[in-house]
Amino acid sequence: MKKKVAIQGIAGSYHDIAARNYFEGEEIEIIGCNTFRDVISTIKKDPSILGMMAIENTIAGSLLQNHELIRESGLQVIGEYKLRISHSLVALPGTNIHDVKEVNSHPIALMQCTDFLDTLPNAKVVEKEDTAMSARWISENQLKGHAAICGKLAAQIYNMEVLAEGIETNKRNFTRFLAIADRWTADEMLKGEDKNKASVVFALPTAGSLSKVLSVLSFYDMNLSKIQSLPIIGREWEYLFYINLTFTDYLRYKQALDAIRPLTKDLKILGEYAEGKQSV
Repeated sequence: MKKKVAIQGIAGSYHDIAARNYFEGEEIEIIGCNTFRDVISTIKKDPSILGMMAIENTIAGSLLQNHELIRESGLQVIGEYKLRISHSLVALPGTNIHDVKEVNSHPIALMQCTDFLDTLPNAKVVEKEDTAMSARWISENQLKGHAAICGKLAAQIYNMEVLAEGIETNKRNFTRFLAIADRWTADEMLKGEDKNKASVVFALPTAGSLSKVLSVLSFYDMNLSKIQSLPIIGREWEYLFYINLTFTDYLRYKQALDAIRPLTKDLKILGEYAEGKQSV
């Protein structure tokens, strides 16, 4: 049965690539959304639809708003995929790289390719809302002398020519994506799956109690792979803590959560799943 996957962006975007890699070997239909909030609302309207959302990048850091969107939505994290981001410079077929007068892309993609862009001193750099959309815009309007920075998949979809690939400055550029689903759908999909990772969020009743929580998790041999704090709007100097835990013993993980629950407020499990693969 074909899976429907909602993403922010369009066909050929890095969200599209991550979704296809995560569901490798399965037939999927991509549902493009304008915003991450639209991804959430699309899933809520049709619980059979899954979602793919970027949550952090090794260079740009965390997408803080996406942590909050997932928490507020009540949706469940069912998995993750760590995609190596490899940027290409693409243009209309027959374009010579020395003829490029303008380069279009998302501001973060442009920032990640500054060293390469320095080799094109005569090209104007213009920020656009998306990588793949830049390629589609150039293709649809047959804009000669324009180039886009995007993934190779976008070049294939929009009949563009790759002028240069692997143009990102830092080759260890990865984005971690979370696969999300309606709670009932998640329960069905994860039935019988081996889980060794969890995403959890909580607030703290008093200042200084974070160290107690971390001590308890350490006692139960939980590996804290990420911690991210966000201020609670309207409650000055109070924070939500988003943590990722990896573990080898599911029962011990459950015991650890029971042990920290009295030390926290509003503890919520966002998802329990298998640690994701990383592309090379």
